[in-house]
Amino acid sequence: MARNSSTSETFILFQIADTTYAASSQHVRQIEMIEHVTPLPNAPEFVDGVVFTRGEVIPAVNLRVRFGFPKASYNVRSRLIVISYPGRQIGLIVDSAREFMSIPPQSIQSPPESVSGLSGKYLKGLVTIGERIVLVLDLEEVMKFVPREATAAANAE
Repeated sequence: MARNSSTSETFILFQIADTTYAASSQHVRQIEMIEHVTPLPNAPEFVDGVVFTRGEVIPAVNLRVRFGFPKASYNVRSRLIVISYPGRQIGLIVDSAREFMSIPPQSIQSPPESVSGLSGKYLKGLVTIGERIVLVLDLEEVMKFVPREATAAANAE
């Protein structure tokens, strides 16, 4: 489907380690407080475990850890952003998430070439909103790093 370049796309903005990120809201099923995460044995370090939400068990990925930041305790601002992407669902654990914003596609710039490696792999682009730089996530890349075993284990429970 061709996208009209003048149409804005809606994004959820969230924070991790004092940095603002954006994820396309078309893939966000819900945003909720983190109540209980059940640890999974032998899960990768960035998979905090699984959560039960709206009748489903899904893997909970700590984006702070996935992006190489130190792990932090959950608090009242911590949120679980449930993402649904073709064939998969995961919960992204973030420091806070409270803002939705429409962003015109033409205002999203490609990441600088100097941002490469693992961290650059997750970025679709950058956008300047007021005085802040917002990193736009490539959710497909983020979800590639959730092991199929974690999804299978979540569905087996």
